[in-house]
Formats: sequence, C-alpha cells, structure tokens
Amino acid sequence: MSTPPNGDHDLDIAKVNQRAQEIEAKLPKLKTVFEQTKIMLSMVKDYWTGAYREIPYWAISAVSLALLYVLNPADVIPDVIVGVGYLDDATLVAFCLKLVQRELECYQEWRTAQAKADEGGKA
Repeated sequence: MSTPPNGDHDLDIAKVNQRAQEIEAKLPKLKTVFEQTKIMLSMVKDYWTGAYREIPYWAISAVSLALLYVLNPADVIPDVIVGVGYLDDATLVAFCLKLVQRELECYQEWRTAQAKADEGGKA
C-alpha cells in the first residue's frame, strides 16, 4: 500500500478503509441498540397510559432515566462535540438494555399477544 499524499487526514481515511470489514461487523449491533431503544420508548408510553404495567418499578425507572439522559444536552460528553458527543448516551442506553433485557423481552411478548388479539377481534 502506498503512503497517502495529504498527511494525517488521508491516513485516517486509509485506516477506515483498511478496517471496513470490522466497521461493517459492528453496524448490526448499532442497529439493534437503535431498535431496542425504540422498544424502550414504546414501553414507557404503554406504561404511562396504563396499557402495560407488568414491569417492576425499578426497570421502568431505569428505562425512563436512560432515555431522559439521552435528551439532556448537558450530559457527561456534550452532544455538540462531533464524533464523540453521543458516545456517553449510547453507552448508557446499552447498559440499560443489558439491565432490563428480560423485561424488554416480556414487553415484546405482550405486544405480540396484543397485536394477535387485535387481529382476532377484527376478523
């Protein structure tokens, strides 16, 4: 491989190019975290409306606090810092997902059952 002509910037681009497969391997994990975050939001909404209350208070509190942290512009690493501003948000959400994983699974089972019940009622 030849040396890039434009200094450090091109070295960074070359590094990304060399590690493209590693980066691609991580993308599904990021997508999973994003999808699970949407489920967390849905669970909070259903809890708030009273539609779903089969969750321990500590778990719904953990989810709510993690999501509020994401909204907070003055968190540990401010979101305006390009490149790393959302790193603390993603780390906290990932930690919360691990903490409440079983509760999210139960919620998803409940949602599936609700969707089937709704379809059965329409038939």
